[in-house]
Amino acid sequence: MDKQIGFLGCGSMGQAMIQGMIQSNVVKPEQIAATAVTDETIDFVGEEYGIHISTDNKKLAQESDILFLAVKPYIYQGVIQEIKSSIHDHTVIVTIAAGITLDQVKESFGSQVKVIRSMPNTPSLVGAGMSVLCPNDFITEEDLHDVKEIFESFGAAEVIDEQLMDAVPAVSGSSPAFVYMFIEAMADTAVQQGFPRDKAYKLASQAVQGAARMVLETGRHPGELKDAVCTPGGVTIEGVNMLEQTGLRSSVIQAMNACTNKAKELSSDS
Repeated sequence: MDKQIGFLGCGSMGQAMIQGMIQSNVVKPEQIAATAVTDETIDFVGEEYGIHISTDNKKLAQESDILFLAVKPYIYQGVIQEIKSSIHDHTVIVTIAAGITLDQVKESFGSQVKVIRSMPNTPSLVGAGMSVLCPNDFITEEDLHDVKEIFESFGAAEVIDEQLMDAVPAVSGSSPAFVYMFIEAMADTAVQQGFPRDKAYKLASQAVQGAARMVLETGRHPGELKDAVCTPGGVTIEGVNMLEQTGLRSSVIQAMNACTNKAKELSSDS
């Protein structure tokens, strides 16, 4: 990819994205630049990834073909006001904050800026992210292809309609936290039954990873895969029956609806 990539802000998610791009050879380190506030981050990122990093947001915006706004939602208005006169007509702005709509970004810039709203998740840190992308009307097919290629360098990416964005935190953004709780609960029980803690985490985590890959790689319905594990009169169906009795499905649905409602609230507030 023959583009200059900028990261306005370079926290954990920005660093995960930079690492993915470099490791997958999507771009070279010299094609990436970033800004940060603290000297500690500037020193670490520059040394770790071999990219140029500074505190100059305007210069970064001026030199970037694709510019990621990798800052907290409450900072967006301030940084946009700072850089809006520095970006070019061809510059693609990519947001990664929950609750910031395409119209809000366009209004803040005060021009027909190219914007892609995105939402990656934390497994991007290990190259297993799930990201969603939502382009505005000014994004070309080439723009979207380039940005999608970046996100696919540290996981998978899907393009969706903006009306679905409030549901994304529940299904892919926040859901890793639910899975971590599930793994922790399984591991705690294994420890109670005599397993060393490290082996309990390994067994539980690998089982979850393997189950997810079965769904993705076989294309079979999760219910069908679950049934295949449940031997008649066996131990698995006993556990499944208990999960049904204690409301696993209901708890997950309620948790996801709570996430979606909060996301809608944040969008409304912003």
